Amino acid sequence: MPEFHTGLTQQKIYLFMIQKTYLFLIFIFTLVSQVFAQQRFTVSGTIRDAETGETLIGATARLQGGSQSPSTSSNAYGFYSLSGNKGEYMVSVTYLGYQTFSQKIVLNSSLKLNIELKTNKAVLDEVVISSRDRKDENVRSPQMGLDKLDMKTLDNVPVLFGEKDILKTIQLLPGVKSGGEGNTGFFVRGGAADQNLILLDEATVYNSSHLLSFFSTFNSDAIKDVSLYKGGMPAQYGGRLSSVLDVKMQDGNNKEFGVEGGIGLIASRLKVEGPIVKDKGSFMISGRRTYIDVLLKASGDSALNTTTLNFYDINAKANYKFNDKNTVYLSGYFGKDNIGIRDLFANDWGNTTATVRLNHVFNSRLFSNTSFIYNKYNYTIELLDEDNNARVSALIRDYNFKEDLQYFSNKHIIRFGLQATHHRIAPSDITTSGNSSFNPSSVENRYGVELAGYVSDEWKVSDQFNLLYGLRVSSFSLLGPGTINTYSAGGDIETSTTYGKGEFVKTFVYPEPRFSASYSINKENSVKASYNRNTQNIHILTNANTSSPTDQYVMSSNNIAPEIADQVALGYFKNSSDNSFEFSAEVYYKWLQNQIDYKDGAELTANANVESELVYGKGRAYGLELYAKKTKGKLTGWISYTLAKTERQFDEINKGNYFPAKQDRTHDLSLVGMYDLSSRWSLSANYIYSTGNAVTFPSGKYNVGGLTTYYYTERNANRMPYTSRLDISATLKGKETKKFSSSWNFGVYNALNRKNPYAIQFRDKENDPSRTEAVQVSLFGIIPSVTWNFKF
Repeated sequence: MPEFHTGLTQQKIYLFMIQKTYLFLIFIFTLVSQVFAQQRFTVSGTIRDAETGETLIGATARLQGGSQSPSTSSNAYGFYSLSGNKGEYMVSVTYLGYQTFSQKIVLNSSLKLNIELKTNKAVLDEVVISSRDRKDENVRSPQMGLDKLDMKTLDNVPVLFGEKDILKTIQLLPGVKSGGEGNTGFFVRGGAADQNLILLDEATVYNSSHLLSFFSTFNSDAIKDVSLYKGGMPAQYGGRLSSVLDVKMQDGNNKEFGVEGGIGLIASRLKVEGPIVKDKGSFMISGRRTYIDVLLKASGDSALNTTTLNFYDINAKANYKFNDKNTVYLSGYFGKDNIGIRDLFANDWGNTTATVRLNHVFNSRLFSNTSFIYNKYNYTIELLDEDNNARVSALIRDYNFKEDLQYFSNKHIIRFGLQATHHRIAPSDITTSGNSSFNPSSVENRYGVELAGYVSDEWKVSDQFNLLYGLRVSSFSLLGPGTINTYSAGGDIETSTTYGKGEFVKTFVYPEPRFSASYSINKENSVKASYNRNTQNIHILTNANTSSPTDQYVMSSNNIAPEIADQVALGYFKNSSDNSFEFSAEVYYKWLQNQIDYKDGAELTANANVESELVYGKGRAYGLELYAKKTKGKLTGWISYTLAKTERQFDEINKGNYFPAKQDRTHDLSLVGMYDLSSRWSLSANYIYSTGNAVTFPSGKYNVGGLTTYYYTERNANRMPYTSRLDISATLKGKETKKFSSSWNFGVYNALNRKNPYAIQFRDKENDPSRTEAVQVSLFGIIPSVTWNFKF
């Protein structure tokens, strides 16, 4: 793959070429649209919820009449477009939980038809599991490795402390492995935790956890749609190797004002929404805060009175529709964690995101979304002891511009666009005061620019055969100012060069082809295949199992090449009993290049020469995913099973032999069940079993100056004990009136009180120091919870 050590002139040429290509594509698609419109006419518009005005994603629109009945799905902003010859048609729109919309139209010119769907009360009262897409979408769509969460399902899945959690729910899906007991971190198809791209209204969330990963940053009350791509990643996504978790916030009710929230044992939440101008604009503000530290102080224990332990987050969004062609959206998120002990230490970290989007309809076939995005993650650690007073801070900040367009025809949905991101990483800054024994230091900031252009086509070749193919071309450039070192294999500095502000240090350019296809054997059975390549230029250096608040970020550079992953997958998909039962089986193989690890004994924190501590190698991951789901009736739920292997290979580690990655687990099993007991009571439970993570245990020990020191041989040659857990919950609906509804949720986490492993510690036996004993650390036993939810 090409890599360039380029000057400003070459980079300008590259930018110029992308710009001209982009303008040419717009011209071609606009021209084709106009020519095609002379022969056929189009009906297009936006599909919304009739009660709230929320746009509906993935609703199925069909044009019935004539020799064909073309259909399409509404896009991420509710827009749809269908074409036909001159004549009379019936427009029908279906969406799970809503009444079917039907209207006769006469197509003798292009027609704007905005549609509002009314909820189907009988369906909504059932516990129904579905992605809310077209009822047979999982069989017919060429997209592979896609899981979508319905927010109603999320309400019924038992979780820790009764806090609804997107990240813990996706861990119950095949191919997704938990980061550990009670942890929101996750691994997808053998990838590391930092190889997941997590988006909130298009803004990157670098650390998606609260309270050391026990809770996620996503307040479910504010979320409208969740899509997880594990394979066959569409070309509009890039920058990570393993997965994309695309989370979209609610727009807010543009019909009437409303309030909802919940009060739990350790946290409460509140959401307010309503119209700015009825039917034209709306807002939504949602907040959540824990009060663990308040409860600790109320205990009366003097040691606990000095403890700070809380997090809070705020989601906000507003939109305004200027006319049928232009709608603007503003959304933001702010979250922060605070942990500390008075006069000893303090640790806080948090995310900030802001997104400004403009939806513009060029014509009935061409739709665009223009986004300006800001995101920042930062953390601060303070030691408050008089002799060791120090403050450590770090951040990663992005400015992002995106231009995404969609062109619709009955057989094609063509997507193309450009993306540009400016990165700044401040690795660590140590300041001291008083009589601190620490030395102040600062590691230079690093700057980079990431550019990408893409085009893809979802093509309905026939009623049985569908294709989704595309190409993404991405580049990354490391920029000045700064002093850039080049290191030898042994870690010594070979050269050191100083670059000025904005000067290009190193540029990488990679093509990333994407391809997937589905063939329907009949209405209930299909087979699918996919291939995709991804590259990654932002990397986390950590020796932990999941992301932690103090993870260190580095960019691709003259020493660090972009990570690359190639993945192939093959699957069989089946629906039965009018789509009440769904089954899928997927196998995948992933090749990983330029993987990053650290040398034995490496110093990763506050190290200006941290790149000298790294080693580079390759990896492989392969597995089988089985998924069976019951979507309708009083009893619903799913069973998922993953059989997988994940390995890495570095010349400097394990004598160059392949070894299990720390996230390697052979077996993962999840069973989730929900039972609609009556009109007011519903029950749910989930059971999980997983093989223990790969870990490195000591192979021996020796004594130095009276202290026991352990030594290690093979990396990740041992296993933690297996994890097994049963969670149960029950929900009682209160009496519902026209303006008020409520419910009580009662849950028990780890109902069997199993002591699952969190860590294994080694120590000398008290009565015989020559012998060593292993001690298992477990976090949670039985944890009951109760939450009151309300809405008015």
